[in-house]
Amino acid sequence: MIALIQRVSGASVTVDGDVVGEIGAGLLVLLGVEQGDDERKASRLCERVTGYRIFSDEHGKMNLNVQQAGGSLLVVSQFTLAADTQKGMRPSFSRGAAPDEAERLYQYFIGQCRERGLTTETGRFAAEMKVALVNDGPVTFWLQV
Repeated sequence: MIALIQRVSGASVTVDGDVVGEIGAGLLVLLGVEQGDDERKASRLCERVTGYRIFSDEHGKMNLNVQQAGGSLLVVSQFTLAADTQKGMRPSFSRGAAPDEAERLYQYFIGQCRERGLTTETGRFAAEMKVALVNDGPVTFWLQV
């Protein structure tokens, strides 16, 4: 399971012209689900995402996690993160989880984030989405479990 996280001052997801998810300061989480992923991996990745200390403390050091910084999450499914790009000029998506399993684990991940008390907005699974963000820093990290 993969999360590409970006520290943002704001982010939103639009589907068919309608905003379906929007946050102010926090993390945009692009989530990729691979074959073999399960609830244990989803829980561990949620723990890492929500605990990752990439927000500045009073001394300007990256020392606070999203909850300590008072931020929110915007979680967007992105199967392209599971692409194999090692060969050729076209990505292979054979490592990605089947759509039903990917959606189940995507929803499980979101539930885990909400259980930790974080405001968690979402995109729409398998929809054509437009994602807008203001990357704060820029600060972007790839987390994988």
